[in-house]
Amino acid sequence: MKRMIFLILRLFIAAIFITTAIGKLLDNRGFSVVLETYQLFPSSILLPLGLAVSLFELVLGWLLVTGQRLRLAALGALISYIGYLAIAVITNLRGLALTNCGCFGVFLARPMTWWTVLEDTILVAVCFVFWRMSSSHR
Repeated sequence: MKRMIFLILRLFIAAIFITTAIGKLLDNRGFSVVLETYQLFPSSILLPLGLAVSLFELVLGWLLVTGQRLRLAALGALISYIGYLAIAVITNLRGLALTNCGCFGVFLARPMTWWTVLEDTILVAVCFVFWRMSSSHR
């Protein structure tokens, strides 16, 4: 049963990372425009930052699908979602009205709301459980 839960969590997290990475990579320029709306980063780094985030997500998803370096991939997923959660909280507290959180790039535009914070909190918890399970999984 524990192995099945581990596999389901692994593939669930992998699917999210691969889906979000592809959505961002299909229009990296559009994603960099979304990043600009957060008003956190200098304009000069938005395009490379968007590409780096997207490629990082794709690599994490690939590692999770293939089962390679699972402990490291689980930690990367956990750290990523902690970062996304922090940015979502900060953005909401600043009162910025983002029409697209950028989670899936420009293709599935979803507004940044406190629901986004809740979703990211749940994903942090899922990634934490997966990371803990990955230490005992061989």
